[in-house]
Amino acid sequence: MEDTSFAIHPGKESAVNEERYYDIGNVLVEDLGDRHVSFVCEKGFVQVLFTSEKIVRIVMNPNQQPLLDDSFVVENTIDPANVTIENQVDTITMKTSNIEVKITKNPLRIQVQDVNGNTIVSESDYGMVIGNQGSVACYKDASPDEYYYGFGEKSGFLNKQGEKLEMWNSDVYAPHNPETDPLYQSIPFFMTLRNGSAHGIYLDNTYRSSFDMRTEADGNYIFQAAGGQLDYYVCAGPTPKEVIEQYTSLTGRMPIPPKWAIGYHQSRYSYESAEEVKELVRTFREKDIPLDAVHLDIHYMDGYRVFTFNQNRFPDPEKLIREIGELGVKAVPIVDPGVKADAAYQTYYDGVTNDLFCKYIEGDVFFGDVWPGKSAFPDFLNPKTRNWWGKKHEFYTAMGIEGIWNDMNEPAVFNETKTMDEKVVHRGENSNRLHKEVHNVYGNLMAEATYDGMKDLMDGKRPFLLTRAGFSGIQKYAAVWTGDNRSFWEHLEMAIPMCLNLGVSGVPFSGADVGGFAHDSNGELLARWTQFGAFTPYFRNHSAIGFARQEPWSFGEKYEEIVRDYIQLRYKWMPHLYTLFQESSQNGVPVMRPMFMEYPDDPETYTISDQFLIGEKVLVAPILRPGVTDRMVYLPEGTWYDYWTGEMFEGDKRIITHAPLEKLPIFIKRGAILPEGEAVTSSSQSSDKIKIHLYPEEARSHYTWYDDDGSTFAYEEGKYALYLIDLQLENSQVNVQFNCTHAGFDSTWKSVEFKLHGVNETDRVVINGNEVDHRQPIVLKRSHLK
Repeated sequence: MEDTSFAIHPGKESAVNEERYYDIGNVLVEDLGDRHVSFVCEKGFVQVLFTSEKIVRIVMNPNQQPLLDDSFVVENTIDPANVTIENQVDTITMKTSNIEVKITKNPLRIQVQDVNGNTIVSESDYGMVIGNQGSVACYKDASPDEYYYGFGEKSGFLNKQGEKLEMWNSDVYAPHNPETDPLYQSIPFFMTLRNGSAHGIYLDNTYRSSFDMRTEADGNYIFQAAGGQLDYYVCAGPTPKEVIEQYTSLTGRMPIPPKWAIGYHQSRYSYESAEEVKELVRTFREKDIPLDAVHLDIHYMDGYRVFTFNQNRFPDPEKLIREIGELGVKAVPIVDPGVKADAAYQTYYDGVTNDLFCKYIEGDVFFGDVWPGKSAFPDFLNPKTRNWWGKKHEFYTAMGIEGIWNDMNEPAVFNETKTMDEKVVHRGENSNRLHKEVHNVYGNLMAEATYDGMKDLMDGKRPFLLTRAGFSGIQKYAAVWTGDNRSFWEHLEMAIPMCLNLGVSGVPFSGADVGGFAHDSNGELLARWTQFGAFTPYFRNHSAIGFARQEPWSFGEKYEEIVRDYIQLRYKWMPHLYTLFQESSQNGVPVMRPMFMEYPDDPETYTISDQFLIGEKVLVAPILRPGVTDRMVYLPEGTWYDYWTGEMFEGDKRIITHAPLEKLPIFIKRGAILPEGEAVTSSSQSSDKIKIHLYPEEARSHYTWYDDDGSTFAYEEGKYALYLIDLQLENSQVNVQFNCTHAGFDSTWKSVEFKLHGVNETDRVVINGNEVDHRQPIVLKRSHLK
């Protein structure tokens, strides 16, 4: 009955007792430290402190002094900020060089301002509140001119104003639509953009939580958690990029992935035999379609037992890995947390005898049904379990496997709640926690165990990990895909804001299953989705058993050619993409960016969900409907060039662009510098020649191109190369400076071609002080550029 309209019958009474909330109340006792302030209030305990000059932390605990070192995610809680504190009768003011916190005592209300007195966040009629059933919440003043982004993996449009969003990792196979919430990832962070200035709020609480951004009624938005303490950080920005940099300084940044992980991945649920996998790879090579990885879904295992191969279907997995590896292709097997309850199965035996599985407080192991049937689940809160699980991956690394795919790690269980019993007790190093507190970070803890284990086992090589579930900080360990989407045009459209909001939420390495996972795809949809996928950070085609196959050649030569062209384009763009990944590893700023991130002063960009930026100056506008060959594109200020034709457009307006099936609309902004490689068949091949596209303008522009071996962590020891390219058009002369500014790695390219755009035949071109004839290809040997 709950799945019918009876669920909203007007006479139906709710069985849930609504929780009552109580204001934190007046300050009873205050304690001023050098760089923090603590309060005892009528209904709880509060501390306000700075973690940097631009980040303020506010913690409220209903029962005791706030716990400041109890986070699953934030490791750096040291306060390096220079803070001045002024205590007056009714207020306390805390200041750094960038922000000011004003605290009203009766009742306790907190306002954060910038140094110019502009409000960042504030509380007026409502503030922090405590529920009589253990929840904690906070009201913040809101206004209609605010736009909200982030919140991790959420369906719907980019701007989340007017929505209520829940954080509770959930396995959702049913078709995703704008009201499908929650999904697999819970990231309780959002960014607010108001009149060109941005700030962020991160709620560091792993219980089930929600963010109610429906501000119309009372001018407030609300965030709340079902338990624990209210612990949140205000990142003062003021630019969107600075907000992300501040947030990821707390939750961590991704390491640079191996180059092969940024290439094209092919998957299906499932490739069911070694022969099928080998035939698949051979077909890619025969058709000259680039490929870096094949994913092995659950059918590769013996009865869905993790850390096994089915000996009938995969009699010699090590040989398979070696053979496809010789063709430049990696295997990425799926590994779920559910361990089959089977006394003859070594992994289960070890988990039971070493007390490594999740249990109830009485000592009984929790069992749930997943793919193998009755299964136990590793208690990843236990460091001993994480260490054991990580070492178990030697089963894969010994075969030459360098990537793992974590699925079902919400954790998903085949029961009414779709997950583990909330009364299960997880046993940590210092304390035990109920599952209702650990649930949202279970995927993170599994990813940490897997990534660290693989890293220890791979002799200096970088592991790749893909995960379905995660929480804030997941970017430190894994790439994310958006789960069980469908082969619907609407899902292609929805993938854009989903990936963009993941990037805003600190997860730069994300993507959606190209072509759609379930339902039957078709040639046009696959072609258009591959065009989009070629510019998503994670690029995988994946489809479900029982539905149409969607390998690149599945719908005939017409569509195969288009799909091949765009997979090849991905590899041509690899030098630029890899540079953006490296930058993201340093500052957290995503590879794939919403328009507002580069143009926060342009309100036209605030709600754009159907186009995006790659880096600063590349605009991509996919086609999202069948039969469509023209679409509207918004070009922000500046001069833009059609990537394919070179046609020039002045920005700050919308244009109609023609996009027949074989064309993805791409626009390059004047001032751009873009390195481009060759269309290799996998990242294991290197480009002998690099092409540098130059779009000069009068203002001087710069580009730092990054390169390393793409495979190991040697870059952490300085073994990488940086090439600084300066570009300027001045008095009809194009000046180019190309210099290696860090030579810790010997790049493989031997020559570079400079390709100029938007210059006149009469313009002079000077490269490193030498005039060249730009009316013919400009190709210089690498030795001439040192």
